[in-house]
Amino acid sequence: MTVDVQIAELAGIPAPPARKIARWAEVARGEDTRSLCLRVVGESESAALNARFRDRDRATNVLAFPAEEPGVLGDIAICAPVAAREARQQAKALADHYAHLVVHGVLHLLGLDHDTPVNAADMESREIQVLGRFGIVDPYGDQT
Repeated sequence: MTVDVQIAELAGIPAPPARKIARWAEVARGEDTRSLCLRVVGESESAALNARFRDRDRATNVLAFPAEEPGVLGDIAICAPVAAREARQQAKALADHYAHLVVHGVLHLLGLDHDTPVNAADMESREIQVLGRFGIVDPYGDQT
């Protein structure tokens, strides 16, 4: 199945190429063959989605929406301005941070969560494993 990547008009805010984003999602998805759509959005679209579906009136880095139809894993929205800001604040390469957000979103679609310490440890372990396949260091290792 496919990974459909859409990158909104972002007024000069950088985003990795769609093919790279799709590859991160494919690896994170593993053996699951359901299709998914990943959209890179601006702050207003992220804030609107977050308000509508999570009752939070602000943009956020990544949102995941599991699908209920056969053959479809779900949708992911990544907010480009938030991702860029976080990468700068955390002194991380922008592409590495995007990869982490993509993997994080896909794992949510696959049913993983970080709602308890045990679940968080499992999810973080899976993120670290997938990111390692791309030579990306543990995003939780040095939180400055």
